[in-house]
Amino acid sequence: GLFVWHLRNTGVRQIPCRFVHLYHVANDRLITFQYFNFLKRMYVTQCNKDLSQRAKPKSDSIVSPFRELQQLDQEKKVVHKISPVSPVHQSWSEMSSRTELREMKSAAETEDSVTPVGAESKEDRQWKEMKLRLDDLPGILARLSKIKLTALVVSTASAGFAMAPVPFELTCFLLASLGTGLASCAANSINQFFEVPFDSNMNRTKNRPLVRGQISPLLAVCFAASCGIPGIALLTLGVNPLTGALGAFNIFLYTCCYTPLKRMSIANTWVGAVVGAIPPIMGWTAATGSLDAGALLLGGILYSWQFPHFNALSWGLREDYSRGGYCMMSVTHPGLCRRVALRHCLALIGLSTVAPVLDITTWTFPVISLPINLYISYLGFRFYRDADRSSSRKLFFCSLWHLPMLLLVMFTCKKSVLEKEDKGDLPGGSHETSVEIRLP
Repeated sequence: GLFVWHLRNTGVRQIPCRFVHLYHVANDRLITFQYFNFLKRMYVTQCNKDLSQRAKPKSDSIVSPFRELQQLDQEKKVVHKISPVSPVHQSWSEMSSRTELREMKSAAETEDSVTPVGAESKEDRQWKEMKLRLDDLPGILARLSKIKLTALVVSTASAGFAMAPVPFELTCFLLASLGTGLASCAANSINQFFEVPFDSNMNRTKNRPLVRGQISPLLAVCFAASCGIPGIALLTLGVNPLTGALGAFNIFLYTCCYTPLKRMSIANTWVGAVVGAIPPIMGWTAATGSLDAGALLLGGILYSWQFPHFNALSWGLREDYSRGGYCMMSVTHPGLCRRVALRHCLALIGLSTVAPVLDITTWTFPVISLPINLYISYLGFRFYRDADRSSSRKLFFCSLWHLPMLLLVMFTCKKSVLEKEDKGDLPGGSHETSVEIRLP
């Protein structure tokens, strides 16, 4: 019993000494957290010698104003190999010194290799105020007013003026075209002013002038006012009040109805089609001063044409419209989007047949326009059946040449003014008046 009691007392007294001894042994054997971390890195690099680290440089934020759809996938990548770690049996001091040297060397090599690829200094990466230069102002204002869309609007208004059954008057034609173009520039500028926070989320519109801060919102509003007020005044005073009223109504419809509806309901597509159908009606009223059946027929052709055109375009941009928060048929009602496009492709055939019935064109127009109408209807059926990007792209590009060709054929088959004088169908006059004009 005394022997056991002696062993217990000596064991209790030696416990602190044993802890101190274990602490010294642990320090001698380098059992630390850094050592375990080092062993883990060595194990990873030894088991996977092809391990590499990829550094993806930041894409250039400066994009050309006329290349909004530039691809961003072709970015360079820098690959740095991780060198293998020395064996375990070396001492900790040698290992730590060598690893520190390797880290410093690899950091220096990384800086040297990444700097020319990024080609950006620290100052270039900081936010800076964009300064507006007068040389860039025309291009910025052209993008603000959507110059290509404005050119399409003016061309359709010119087609309506040319299809009117009255003698051609150059001064009135120029005034009507200029006023329509200014009204379109104003409407497009106001539209971009309202949609800045939503355009910034879309790849197709994120490089617009207001989104990038190339011009201030105040300058955009001033530009819209300087285009809209003279444009409506020119149409009202220089052409006729009916054309000016149609121009003002179209600006209101586009900015105050179509623009907010894009985030509320799919009815925005039908409202936008009405906006696109008004310019040829304005051209007709500018020439005749009255709203006739021929003007409504031209508006109906533009109305139906816009559905296969826009629905095919929006089908390929569904992700963008969804990201921007826009309520489009292609996003919320994809089946309806394809059906509506096909219906209006077929409606173009019927509207082309109505033109000679209303005595606007000869009967050769529905015959000559039948092949191109059948072709766009075929592509509309393919889009309805396949519902893929390829069919939608073909339908969209077909709509780009279908409209000008259809209007050109319609103008070629237009009934001459002399034929209408023989029938006494000139607007604003009777059969007796036309006969008196032709008498010597």
